[in-house]
This record gives sequence, C-alpha cells and structure tokens, in this order.
Amino acid sequence: MSSANSNLPGPYTRGIVLMCLGVACLSANDAIAKTLTAGYSPLQILFLRNVIALPATIAIALIMEGRSALRSHRPLAHLLRGALWVAAAMMFFTSFIYLSLAEATALIFVAPFFITLISALFLGEEVGWRRWLAVLIGFLGVLVIIRPGGATFQLISLLPVATALVYALLMLSARWVDSRESVWTLLVYITGAGALVSAFIVPFVWIPVRPQDFWLFAGIAIFGTAGMTMITQAFRRAPAVVVAPLDYTGLLWATLFGWLIWRESPDTLTIIGAAVIAASGMFTIFREQRHAGEA
Repeated sequence: MSSANSNLPGPYTRGIVLMCLGVACLSANDAIAKTLTAGYSPLQILFLRNVIALPATIAIALIMEGRSALRSHRPLAHLLRGALWVAAAMMFFTSFIYLSLAEATALIFVAPFFITLISALFLGEEVGWRRWLAVLIGFLGVLVIIRPGGATFQLISLLPVATALVYALLMLSARWVDSRESVWTLLVYITGAGALVSAFIVPFVWIPVRPQDFWLFAGIAIFGTAGMTMITQAFRRAPAVVVAPLDYTGLLWATLFGWLIWRESPDTLTIIGAAVIAASGMFTIFREQRHAGEA
C-alpha cells in the first residue's frame, strides 16, 4: 500500500506544474492582447491569433491523438461554439482598453457562478443551498470591484462580467459536441471556427500590421496555444479538485504584468473583491468534486 501511495505525488505534481505554467501562459496572452489593443481592433487581434495558432493546434492534436482528432461528428456545434468564443474574446479584449488587467481578470472569474445559474434555471440541474450561497458571495465580490453607484463606477466594468456570461455558455455548449470527440478535437475546431467567424467581420476593422508588431501577434498565438494545451494536460494528470483552484493564480499574474508593463496597482477594494470571488469559486470547485465523488 505504501509503495502505491508513493507513486501518487509524481503525476499530481506534473499536473500542478502544468496547470500553473498554463495559467501563466494565458496571462501572458492577455497581457500581449492588452498591449495590442492600443493600435488594433480586438477583433483583428483575435483573428490573427487564431489564424497563426491553427497550424500549431492541428499539429498538437495529430501528435496527441492522430487523424481522428480532426474528425467532427457535429461541425455546426463547433461553429456555434466558435461564434461564442469570438464574442467572449472580443468583449474581454475590449475591456483591456479601459480597465486594468487585474480588474478585468478578476471579474471574468465569475464564469463558474453563471454556469451554476444557467445549469439550475435552464438545464434542470439540482443545485444545493451551499452552491447558491457560493454564487451569492461571488457576486458580492463583483459588486465590491465594480462599485455600482459609486464615484469610481464605470459602465465598461460590466464588460468582463458579460464576457464571463458568454464564456459560461461556451463551456456548457460542450455538451452539444458529440461525446466521441476528444478535447483535442474541441481545441482544433474552436480555433478554426473562431478564425472563420471573425474572418467575415475583420475586413471592416482591418489595420495593416506594423512590422514591429509581428512578434506580438506571434506571441499571443504561442502563449495562448501553449496555455490551453498545458491546462488540458493538467486535468489529465491530476484530479480537477487539485488543479482547478490553481486557475486563480491568474489573478497574481495579471496583477504582476499590469504593474510591470503599465504600472497598474489594484486598489484595496479590488483586491478584496478578487479574494472573495476566488474563495467562493474554490468552494464551488471543491463542492462540485465532492458531489461527483458521492454520485
């Protein structure tokens, strides 16, 4: 028994490291996107990110699963998910123009609470009072950050919250995908569908890319793809209850990048609100895992 237990830390450690690195990469992705919003439309940033990332995403899927990863049984479901992905990313990138990176990142972490609401109200899932309490506390954290009615309130602060709602729909829409399709298939098709959907609109906002910005667009594709790949692998290496809470390390990275690049310093209420959202989110994750174990 002791020898079997001694093997557990290895896989779990790899999962934890992969999750932390993946979140760091996605935070770097967001920081680069915020930098690019100074000269380009969020839609153009998203389009080029997906176009550049698509070949690498296909290569990773082929390596991990072979040609079967490129086969979809419900392509229309992926197209709809691509549209949701474009809408969420556009709103999130737009919020970078007006909000600090830490503030926008903290607000988008209310997505799990929207998933709970939608699941209970529209999908008929049973939600206990503890999860409802976590939802309420999470939204109190949002109110602390955006401070509606206060002198510092900005209507644009609701944009990351709207992003979280659309992102929740994106996560729940994975149920529409055929169960025979793997996470690598989902990764390939959401990248391809995102490029396709944004391609219809990007000509209206296109600005010629300056040569000095090519490396930034390459960076956002590299960090975004690497982050999603490592996070996917993290959930395969360790239980969700172990790695999912580490997603909140993104708040630390967002604060660090915001200070290093733009000298942004979140105020006390933003820090308190972010802590409340993170705490209630982690409670939801642990509660969900416990409920799944009991089932």
